[in-house]
Amino acid sequence: MTIFKFPQDFRWGTATASYQIEGATQEGGRGVSIWDTFARTPGKVYNGDNGDVACDSYHRYEEDIELMKKLGINTYRFSIAWPRIIPDGDGEINREGLDFYHRFVDALIAAGIEPFLTLYHWDLPQTLEDDGGWGNRRTVDAFVKYAEVIFKEFSGKINFWLTFNEPWCIAFLSNLLGIHAPGNKDLQTSINVAHGLLVAHGKAVQSFRRLGTTGQIGIAPNVCWAEPYSKSPEDQAACDRSIALNTDWFLDPIYKGSYPQFMVDWFAEAGATVPIQEGDMEIISQPIDLLGINYYTMGINRFNPEAGALQSEEVDMGLTKTDIGWPVESRGLYEFMHYLQKYGNVDVYITENGACINDDLENGKINDDRRISYYEQHLAQIHRIINDGINLKGYMAWSLMDNFEWAEGYRMRFGLVHMDYRSLVRTPKESYYWYQSVIKNNWLETRNEHNPQ
Repeated sequence: MTIFKFPQDFRWGTATASYQIEGATQEGGRGVSIWDTFARTPGKVYNGDNGDVACDSYHRYEEDIELMKKLGINTYRFSIAWPRIIPDGDGEINREGLDFYHRFVDALIAAGIEPFLTLYHWDLPQTLEDDGGWGNRRTVDAFVKYAEVIFKEFSGKINFWLTFNEPWCIAFLSNLLGIHAPGNKDLQTSINVAHGLLVAHGKAVQSFRRLGTTGQIGIAPNVCWAEPYSKSPEDQAACDRSIALNTDWFLDPIYKGSYPQFMVDWFAEAGATVPIQEGDMEIISQPIDLLGINYYTMGINRFNPEAGALQSEEVDMGLTKTDIGWPVESRGLYEFMHYLQKYGNVDVYITENGACINDDLENGKINDDRRISYYEQHLAQIHRIINDGINLKGYMAWSLMDNFEWAEGYRMRFGLVHMDYRSLVRTPKESYYWYQSVIKNNWLETRNEHNPQ
């Protein structure tokens, strides 16, 4: 056994997203989102599942906060559903939606839990998508209006803000690969969307400063780490492209004011260009206060001219995988956090990290030891990262409870709390109690085989 102690001010938390847990999609004045539409499109979501009920947290949030309180977390990352606030995207404000989130945030604060707010976790109002979505500057302006409403309402209650969750997923998974809503499959569209997101982010940061909103603001990309299968320049370049599309494509404009040129050139050869307008890069490169990082896995990649736009494919190296098929390799988090230092030693929070383990109830318990093993490995790396002098300020496990896992429906479980989707009974798993002990002690007691190298 080895014990890793964490800084006294280290933040421990969990994370969720509105569409994945709230349900009540047709209550409280909420409008229609692209995920409501996508989930009702045949063949898009496993088993035809949707978020109409999900975990019913809209009605059961007090029960969920009680679970958080018992867990011992001091930070909870959640997202606001844009269609609950402005049902048609840029029209009238829905007071009932704002009141719901005020009740929720007040209950978090009363429980001693710091709200960590994500403005956009993928539930774009359908009316805006109908008008061109993130590729249309109208959506950019509508997002800024929505963000300003939230800034004004919750300034003084919320101190941690994120503009967007996982911009790679919004732009490329959803508009190039077509796996998530709205399901487009076009390279130019995906690049238009990515650029629109960044302009919206920059304008929202400008509004945040102008309004004097309390706290710190940033963005939360999902990141990967890739290492080459061979020493060939082609394999190394394939890995560089894989890393850059998740990280550099979004962070270079924010921190450097320009897109990575080697990726601009790569896309140009494929016939796609970035639709930069005058002043865009100055808007995007507004200084931010913090960075959220969502990390789940790494890969060994090689060049393959048939492997999509990046011509980079992952090689199965026989690593242990979670039940969604992602290799378990915590070293990628360590390597990535050092790679990130090229932007400066910014304040970083791990805003998502977790494992899909589909263990079910046995004799009233869920013995999800594989999830505990995953967390042990990654928290050991986080301790190592902090000891290297990197400003890693907190960790949010994904997820508080099993929920709607996007295109995978309800078949993939990431939660510390088990959800019975018929009865909506919540049952803490063994990983919940393990994490509870880590938080209480502020240290990790790990088996030697999980010590980082």
